Order: sequence, then structure tokens, then C-alpha cells
Amino acid sequence: MLTPQRSATLLRCLLVLNGVMTLLALLAVFMPTAWMDHFHRGLDLGPLPQKPIVEYLTRSVSFLYAAFGSLTLLIAWDLRRYGPVITWWGLTAVVFGCILFWVDTIAPMPEHWKWGEASFLILTGAVVLVLQRLSRQPAADAA
Repeated sequence: MLTPQRSATLLRCLLVLNGVMTLLALLAVFMPTAWMDHFHRGLDLGPLPQKPIVEYLTRSVSFLYAAFGSLTLLIAWDLRRYGPVITWWGLTAVVFGCILFWVDTIAPMPEHWKWGEASFLILTGAVVLVLQRLSRQPAADAA
């Protein structure tokens, strides 16, 4: 069984890892469009459409992910103070994963993308919620 202290440590590590990974989306904000096209083709999605809305969405959504990553790093440093925000974070990750599964299905995105993205978000959100709850449990008396 995980102790509250060990649960808090794992929760902090998970949030920091997720925050750093998500903050990496900042690179795509400034990435040359030719590089975006290269990655798009590499994912077997064909050429990246050369339309203003595509460039706007790729860059603005990338920045939104990066901003969310920076918030995730912030809340990871004070689990007690940001407890309600962490609960919101976990619930939002689960809901976002479900919504992205639907979006990826109607898009339609490749199966590996759909299952990988949605599963990761849902699982991460659920683990955050469980670890947060376990980290708040009072230590069991040894009596």
C-alpha cells in the first residue's frame, strides 16, 4: 500500500513529467511550417494543408498546451495549496481524453493516434485523482 508521503511524491513526479512533456509543445509555436509538414507526412497524414486556419490552429493549440504545461508545473510544487486545482486537472484530463477520443474518431485520425492520445489522458487523469486522494489519507495507526 502506498503511504500518503509516497503517494504525494509520485503525484508530484507525474505532474512534473506531464508538465515538462506538455511544455515541449512550445517548440511547435515557432516551428517552421515546412517542419510541421514533415512531421505531418511522417505520421502518414499526407501533406499539411496550406491554409491560414491550419497554421493558426497548430500554433495556437500548441501554445495552449504549453501554457497548460506551465500551470501543471506550478501546481506540482505545492500539492496541498493547489489541491482543488489538481482535482480539476485530473477530472479535466479524463474528460478531455474522452472528448479527444470522439474527435479523433470523427476526424478520422489513425487508430494508434486515437487510442494512444485518449488512453494516455484518461489514465493520467485517473492516476492523478487516485494519487491525490491517497496522499491526503491520514497515516494508519500502528496500534
